[in-house]
Amino acid sequence: MLTGEFVRLRAVEPSDAESLLRWNDDPDVSRWMINDYPMSLAQTVRRCEERPRNTYGELTLCIETLAEGRAIGIVGLSGAEPESGRAELDIYIGEPDFRGGGYGTDATRVICRYGFDSMRLHRISLWVVAENIAARRVYEKLGFVEEGRQRESFRRDGRWHDHILMGLLEGELVE
Repeated sequence: MLTGEFVRLRAVEPSDAESLLRWNDDPDVSRWMINDYPMSLAQTVRRCEERPRNTYGELTLCIETLAEGRAIGIVGLSGAEPESGRAELDIYIGEPDFRGGGYGTDATRVICRYGFDSMRLHRISLWVVAENIAARRVYEKLGFVEEGRQRESFRRDGRWHDHILMGLLEGELVE
């Protein structure tokens, strides 16, 4: 188990399907995400059941609260290769009551610490929509720095938005 101050990270289970479906249907969650087409509960359950096992290259974990053991979101590292020592971070908090309470910050810190310590990564990067100020603050608080910008690379709400590339190197994680 990967544990932080507020959260525990664990493998995604088929029993998480209803929560995943609800989170992905929430406009506040999906606003800045590139989503698949809408899925039924049966499709989501099947996707959870058929999910490949976590590996060095693709690690997807459920974020659950330490206090209640309640699933509240998803975090993952993808595209990791031992040769390059880098991976890309994805995270979201799906439960509205747990947004802005430090859970996302804690989950990000835990997965980054795991990436650097256990996976021996040298670099973790992420893409964030420029207007997603709350997420950018979390990443900056943990030591991520802006490294680049893709102009008008994401379309939402009838307009184009910039994506910001942020990166964190081994030794820069703010504990």
